[in-house]
Amino acid sequence: MLPAALVIVVPLLAAATPHVSMRLDLDAREAPRRILHGRLVIPASAGPLTLLYPKWIPGEHAPAGPIGDLVGLRVTAAGRIVPWRRDAEEMHAFHLDIPAGAREVEATFDFLLAASPTGFTAGASTTNELAVLSWNQSVLYPRGLSARQVTVTARLTLPSGWRFGTALPVARQSGATVDFKPVSLETLVDSPVLAGRHFKKVELAKAHTLHLAADSETAIAVDEAVLAPYRRLIGEAAALFGAQHYDEYHFLLSLSDRIAHFGLEHHQSSDNRRPERVFLEDGLRVVHAGLLPHEFVHSWNGKYRRPADLTTPDYDKPMHTGLLWVYEGLTTYLGEVLTARSGLRGAIDAREALALTAASMDVAPGRTWRSLADTAVAAQVLFGSPRGWRAWRRGVDFYPESQLIWLEADTVIRAKTGGRKSLDDFCRAFHGGASGPPTVKPYTRRDVMTTLAEITPHDWEGFFAARIDVPTSRAPLGGIEASGWRLVYREQPTGFFKSLENARKEIDLSFSLGLVVDEEGGIIDVIPDAPAAKAGIGPGMRILAVNGRRFSRTVVGDAAAATKRKPDLDLLVENGDFIRPHSVRYRGGARFPALERDERRPDLLGAILAPRAH
Repeated sequence: MLPAALVIVVPLLAAATPHVSMRLDLDAREAPRRILHGRLVIPASAGPLTLLYPKWIPGEHAPAGPIGDLVGLRVTAAGRIVPWRRDAEEMHAFHLDIPAGAREVEATFDFLLAASPTGFTAGASTTNELAVLSWNQSVLYPRGLSARQVTVTARLTLPSGWRFGTALPVARQSGATVDFKPVSLETLVDSPVLAGRHFKKVELAKAHTLHLAADSETAIAVDEAVLAPYRRLIGEAAALFGAQHYDEYHFLLSLSDRIAHFGLEHHQSSDNRRPERVFLEDGLRVVHAGLLPHEFVHSWNGKYRRPADLTTPDYDKPMHTGLLWVYEGLTTYLGEVLTARSGLRGAIDAREALALTAASMDVAPGRTWRSLADTAVAAQVLFGSPRGWRAWRRGVDFYPESQLIWLEADTVIRAKTGGRKSLDDFCRAFHGGASGPPTVKPYTRRDVMTTLAEITPHDWEGFFAARIDVPTSRAPLGGIEASGWRLVYREQPTGFFKSLENARKEIDLSFSLGLVVDEEGGIIDVIPDAPAAKAGIGPGMRILAVNGRRFSRTVVGDAAAATKRKPDLDLLVENGDFIRPHSVRYRGGARFPALERDERRPDLLGAILAPRAH
């Protein structure tokens, strides 16, 4: 039996009015088996037709459309097989020649969902109990039309007993089949669906909904004390931006240890993926508290205001990512601010998280050869790059390091205006305006500088050029210092540091020995020029013993701390089939980053993190 599938109907229209209306039926009943089924029907006359599979997905900052997982493609017209030919240069394009006399083209195919929880958007998105469905994975569209010129009426069939959440407007539902109202292809791709057997819907505020799907009922049994900060998040965002550019907003939160963990922004929703017990364990909740605020900020910064080079008409045109230090960097800063203002993370945890960010950027020698601007331009090749030698390679540092830069910009505004203005005023001017339905307002680097200058006159171009455009020897710590704090190193880890280590199941000795290891001694990363690197140790090796004793978290931690009294460590290290001793010359003891108050300056950081909404 041929399963219900993907159906797209594209009527033949005159060239003067380029627009198509498509019908999309997606059968997700086998999502737990990690397979979706599809069929494509296009009314068409004789001649060439090219279908495109979405390649550049907004928010992914890379040509990451998983074309390799589209399988079983079969095309027919008038009852006959129509051969298709993949473009030899553009792997996401399929060329067809429609035969004379045919009134429509029909294609069937499947999409294979990843089974591994590792990776970014290509990682697993389904389990036996839940699924996150991204429409771009299961749709084709005709070349030559923008995403706004294609209208889609979608139908979705889910496993029996599953419920769902999405920003897509629903026309009707009958059992496990849901019919959605017609939307543009742009809106469809921008509106994922979260579905599952264990499902909960929480109204956080008017027109703001939290949808939870998990691998167990226990995971979604969230009490009001946990939900209260999420309710405050809505008010804090409104106070920050002064307007909203959506009709309603849906937080889609999947809770599982068997899916890839990340967040992806959309205009009226966000796809958020976290461990199953994130609401049940305090440490996990604190570590992951910033995800929903970050993705929520993107509705204003990234979706409504979007760099012009990321505002492409379809999913075939390459995106230029040079302004990700604004798109993602400013969002990281504002997301952390809202995380604190809403109470999702307390002031102490917020400072401890900031200290770790600052120290991690400051210890990375990759900044001496690669500018932060280059990490943004090269985002498409840096996403998914190996963890090993990250401090030398530099990864997508435009997220954490830009947080430090925008903090400093905030302190400049506050200092120059005597505290009368802040970066909040920039946000209201740049991202605010009149509330309304979803729309996109592109911007350039000059637009950012102009609005900042309107808030507070300053050499903003010079300010950002010195921190963004050229390699630097130190991380931009000016914002921390100007806000009344200083980065220091202590012998005991902060509470946030320990929670993050536990969540990642890692032992982070970056600031002492210069390495990060897993709980079995596997070396995940090494800091160049740090003691471990100088001893000949690199990522991919495994520590078997420390000072003659079998490796464990306690053993290696105690040995690092003891180097203040007894310098140096002897490590027995496995490298593939070979085992060798390595002597690590180090006498600094345990070192963990923290922020220390500078009483000579006012506590601007405290003021920045203080709640605004009433």
